[in-house]
Amino acid sequence: MPRFAANLSLMFNELGFLERFAAARAAHFDGVEFLFPYAFEAEQIAGRLQRYQLELALHNFPAGDWAAGERGLACDPRRTGEFQDTVELALEYALDLGVQRLHCLAGKLPPNVAHERAHATFVDNLRFAAAALAPHGIDLLIEPINDRDIPGYFLTRSAQAAAIIAEAAVPNLFLQYDIYHMQRMEGDLAHTLRERLPLIRHIQLADVPGRHEPGTGEINFPFLFRTLDELGYDGWVGCEYIPLGDTAAGLGWRDN
Repeated sequence: MPRFAANLSLMFNELGFLERFAAARAAHFDGVEFLFPYAFEAEQIAGRLQRYQLELALHNFPAGDWAAGERGLACDPRRTGEFQDTVELALEYALDLGVQRLHCLAGKLPPNVAHERAHATFVDNLRFAAAALAPHGIDLLIEPINDRDIPGYFLTRSAQAAAIIAEAAVPNLFLQYDIYHMQRMEGDLAHTLRERLPLIRHIQLADVPGRHEPGTGEINFPFLFRTLDELGYDGWVGCEYIPLGDTAAGLGWRDN
């Protein structure tokens, strides 16, 4: 069975964010992940990771104005300076929190910007970020996200991500593969996991439809978990789903 990390941005929302670390440990998770740490002092989060003996699998670069609908800055040629500032901030937190993987949100295709220019900007920004992270042994990840949940998102398919990784040609740039998003965009999950495994450094899950826990939708998770075991995947699988009810009560899927 894979190693599961609780996504504390979506799970245990019955509690305040800083209380969710204890809940994750009580639910027998050894790892956690979340979208953003920046609303808290790094020391607050680091203390809870240490107290509850949890490993932080992943967090994201700042994404711009999330409340206003921004979902990353990396493909916007008009905001390169802002993007570089987010790299610096994310790295500061990563070093304090001991995280070895950071996700760079591509962002939405900006208005009046050609796809080709956005692509070139994204690649250049990834090279900048990867160079900043490399001396610290931190991997940079990019994740295709479905364009129904986030209309206009720039990076939407695993083949597109693989091509960008090849073009950037930096040794610490890898793929974050989200089962939920890729089921919505392209399906063929087991085959794609096999094909892309050399590029994958983090996996996330939620069922389709609804983005709830495994067993609530159409995806055959027991089969996918066996596939990951057969492939020898030893990274984290982040549980980035919206619980249908009480988080702890809905964790029975881990026993199947």
